[in-house]
Amino acid sequence: MNPIKTMVNGLPGNMAFIVAGHILRDKRFELIPYSLTGPDIQDSEFTVEGIAIELIAPHKREPAIAHIKKSWKNFLIVDYTHPSAVNSNAEFYCRSGLPFVMGTTGGDRISIEKTVVSSSISAVIAPNMAKQIVGFQAMMEHAADTFPELFKGYSLEIRESHQKGKADTSGTAKAMVGYFNKLGVPFKEDDIIKIREPETQKTTYGIPEQYLAGHGWHTYTLVSEDRTVRFEFTHNVNGREIYARGTLDALLYLSEKLRAGVGGKMFTMIDVLKGI
Repeated sequence: MNPIKTMVNGLPGNMAFIVAGHILRDKRFELIPYSLTGPDIQDSEFTVEGIAIELIAPHKREPAIAHIKKSWKNFLIVDYTHPSAVNSNAEFYCRSGLPFVMGTTGGDRISIEKTVVSSSISAVIAPNMAKQIVGFQAMMEHAADTFPELFKGYSLEIRESHQKGKADTSGTAKAMVGYFNKLGVPFKEDDIIKIREPETQKTTYGIPEQYLAGHGWHTYTLVSEDRTVRFEFTHNVNGREIYARGTLDALLYLSEKLRAGVGGKMFTMIDVLKGI
């Protein structure tokens, strides 16, 4: 099988950097040495494992992508940019005929799906690329559908801690709110406790110092009305490797779908897990 040509957008961001490194080390992929970047990035080049990647500012992306398509023909996109850019980016990818994997959170997800399904391309879009956490979410969704109002009368606290630079509330935490609502717990996304202060993360929650710049710790606590029963679900991720590995799996899945001629379809990480 020929390597899957892949362009990683969002450099010099941390997730884009890690995913680009994985692609360079994996013979199943070939990294295209260009990356769409944000308007605040002044550098024109960024190095990943000794390979120079040309950074493309937003106002230059139209002619740059036309040139890259001419030189590299068919390729996939990985998007780890910024929540404020996801809708614009999805529209651009669809307009340009570029299938993509989007791990960036935020944006109007319903609008993104409409954009993809009305286009000629397909995409894998997920607020969380960690397969094990996605599997946990699927279990919670199954419980919510199978045992509605199981936790009626319980109170809920959701805490999510991520690196200081994460601009938005965790997409995983927001998805969990919906499951707990179905399980009978009134709770709003605005009630999620969002922790971004490194000193608090280290001293209060015990997050290892070396992972303060890249982690995802989530705790969901349910307490009965009379305070005699307590349930707690926790998933703590240190570093970003789990998301990078899931992203590569998503690329492989999307490549298979494209070879089968599938277009105008939005897939999730649940689809990737099922492999169908």
